[in-house]
Amino acid sequence: MRWPPCLLLGLLARVWGPSEARQNFTLRCLQISSFFNSSCSRTDGAAWLGDLQTHRWDNASDAIQFLRPWAQGTFSNEQWQKLQRVFQVYRLSFTRDIQELVKMVPEGHLHYPIELQGSAGCALYPGNASESFLQVAYQGEHIVSFQGTSWQKAPEAPPWVELPIKVLNRDQGTKEEVQRLLNDTCPQFLRGLLEAGKTDLEKQEKPVAWLSEGLSSARGHRQVVCHVSGFSPKPLWVMWMRGDQEEQNTHRGDVLPNADGTWYLRASLDVEAGAAAGLACWVKHSSLGGQPIVLYWAGGKPLTAGLVTLIAFVLLTAVSCVFIAVYHARKRCFYQDIL
Repeated sequence: MRWPPCLLLGLLARVWGPSEARQNFTLRCLQISSFFNSSCSRTDGAAWLGDLQTHRWDNASDAIQFLRPWAQGTFSNEQWQKLQRVFQVYRLSFTRDIQELVKMVPEGHLHYPIELQGSAGCALYPGNASESFLQVAYQGEHIVSFQGTSWQKAPEAPPWVELPIKVLNRDQGTKEEVQRLLNDTCPQFLRGLLEAGKTDLEKQEKPVAWLSEGLSSARGHRQVVCHVSGFSPKPLWVMWMRGDQEEQNTHRGDVLPNADGTWYLRASLDVEAGAAAGLACWVKHSSLGGQPIVLYWAGGKPLTAGLVTLIAFVLLTAVSCVFIAVYHARKRCFYQDIL
């Protein structure tokens, strides 16, 4: 089964993606190249600013496509065209070099079909510090990285990788170009993206949450599900609670993108059929101003916070009416005794 390039790029973004603490300050370019035989191949790629995809390129075009209005950052048209030309030259030379590499490696060690994945980019830290990275994987296994001024073999890479690394390290011109792109161009471009996209990157969208019942795999159990959608930025805390105690068996799914650039997440919990009452789903997000969303599950059915408030109001009103009725009845009895 062959996965679509767009889906693989999304998976790579999560596998090779930055941690949540650094996500708004990392630019990561991902590439997937498939060589089916000596004459047929394709390359697709994407660029991500943290969890936000900003650029893409596919096999049918040599042009980098903008996915955000501010994706050119603060680069001038001249600077951007220069970067496009570098990319076009790289695309052509990369395909040719891999085809030559297959011929160079001893027979049986490297053969078609070949899947290569690449991740390159840079991260910015406080104090104007930056860090760059470039990693290459073969058939899903990390084999090569660029560190400092040279190419290095990954510890678990197969022995045949040493030959292409020797060839790459002899090409001084290419090594200097890689260093310039990683250490100079990338941090400069990233700073421009953060400046140009500030409004989008700082956007706060409040989550919407609702409850449903899923299918439990355990007999005599039920699955309660908490859905959270429409939130931005991506970091969000969701947990099933019983009182003030966290239900440690809460299962959080992957945070998935919505079409409008916001995110979706679900949290499920399997419990015994009679133990669902008293559970509540808590949602915390930076857009909520410190006030969590709390959705209660009671009486075998999901209750929204608004419905819980309404029920509490009705009960309070009923109790008040009973109290007032009893008070007036006792008062009338008291006056009758006097008369």
